[in-house]
Amino acid sequence: MATCPPYPTYPGDPTGGTALRHAHWWQRKWVRYGALITLLTLSGLVILALVRQQTGTQGFLVGLGLAVLPVPLLIAAFRWLDRVEPGPWRNLLFAFAWGACAAALIAIIANSFATKWIATATADPSGADTLGATVIAPIVEESAKAAAVLLVFLFRRRDFTGIVDGVVIAGVTATGFAFTENILYLGTAFGTDQVNGDGGIASVTAATFFVRVVMSPFAHPLFTVLTGIGFGISALSAERQHIRRVLVPLSGLLLAMGMHATWNGSSTFGQYGFFAVYAMFMVPAFALLTWLVIWTRQRELRTVREELPAYAVAGWLTPTEPYALGSMRARRVARDYARRQFGGRSAARAVSQYEAYATSLAFLRRRGRLGRANADFVVRERELLHELWRRREVARPALDHAARMTAPPVPVAAPPWPVYGVYGYPAHPAHPAQPTHPIHPIHPVHPVHPVHPVHPVHPVHPAVPYPAYNPYRT
Repeated sequence: MATCPPYPTYPGDPTGGTALRHAHWWQRKWVRYGALITLLTLSGLVILALVRQQTGTQGFLVGLGLAVLPVPLLIAAFRWLDRVEPGPWRNLLFAFAWGACAAALIAIIANSFATKWIATATADPSGADTLGATVIAPIVEESAKAAAVLLVFLFRRRDFTGIVDGVVIAGVTATGFAFTENILYLGTAFGTDQVNGDGGIASVTAATFFVRVVMSPFAHPLFTVLTGIGFGISALSAERQHIRRVLVPLSGLLLAMGMHATWNGSSTFGQYGFFAVYAMFMVPAFALLTWLVIWTRQRELRTVREELPAYAVAGWLTPTEPYALGSMRARRVARDYARRQFGGRSAARAVSQYEAYATSLAFLRRRGRLGRANADFVVRERELLHELWRRREVARPALDHAARMTAPPVPVAAPPWPVYGVYGYPAHPAHPAQPTHPIHPIHPVHPVHPVHPVHPVHPVHPAVPYPAYNPYRT
């Protein structure tokens, strides 16, 4: 690993001209994408037929309309957490589709089969339902959702660099799973109301909507986020730490199963068991995980400010860029400036991509400095520098402008010594200068020595903040 990046020259081929080994047909991207899209499409069609069979067409449409309400808010929340180093949208689409189609299909089939088998073996249908909800369902559902996180971790490794990435992928997967599950529950509740003739606030549909959509839309994401944190910690570990890279994700999965089982079993804890678990367990856990994720997000910004100055010294970045890239406000100002000055949305998109690549470069350098870099460290560093170089014409002026506009003001105190002007004379003389007579050009002009003031001259105007302070400029 290089300890200092090379001085910039125009980068050519980021792979260094090395010939890539010919991939087999099953290793080609279009084959993998085609197989994955086919799998998710078939799963979606099957799950659609199963849910419609249980709820009916009218119940399915009502459940779909009510279940979709919390989805945009949850997706926006996870996308906000991922703003420091935003991952590609295709990863989020895959995670949501896996949760809504594949994971939901696995859960419905496995839960139904296990519950029927327990009821047949024990001849106790009510006990089988309770055991299925508190034991079988948490194991099956959390394992099915964790499969999406595992696939992204294995096959999109460059997009999976830390805890925030694990939280986002896990949360979006669980959001898709909860979306399909809510359609089933709300549609079934609507069918029950149609049979009983109930409606309004006292209906089963309203109660189900209040519990699942209003009170606990974050329940499934909260469970699966524990698995995502485990994979995120594994992504931060060195390759030689094999045991840790395996045990930490498994521990997160077991915690997710335990929390899920506690939530499902709250109805068996008495009349107020649900509200007790909600108030004493779910809400504090949600607050703690939210604090952890936001703290991790701020830590990532600090990593950007600490690692990128090495590239500024080598000339790849300007001295102000590490400060601008380490501030979310400065990033937003840079994108807005590029949109106004350099050609609209395409320029803003270029600046956004520049910010993402620079953040990935900072994370890569930190892993290398801590001895946790992968074998392709040099190749990946060259690729990221190449992407930055391609977008420098638009991104550099925008980020420099953002650094000037968002730099923190620093108060400048008056020094205890005399303050002089530019050429050694007092900046503000105590007495007004006397008018001078014109000097005759024939007579020589003798130099006049400046008279030093006996008393120190204090500045007349108060000190003001310097608006362009840059902590990385010496």
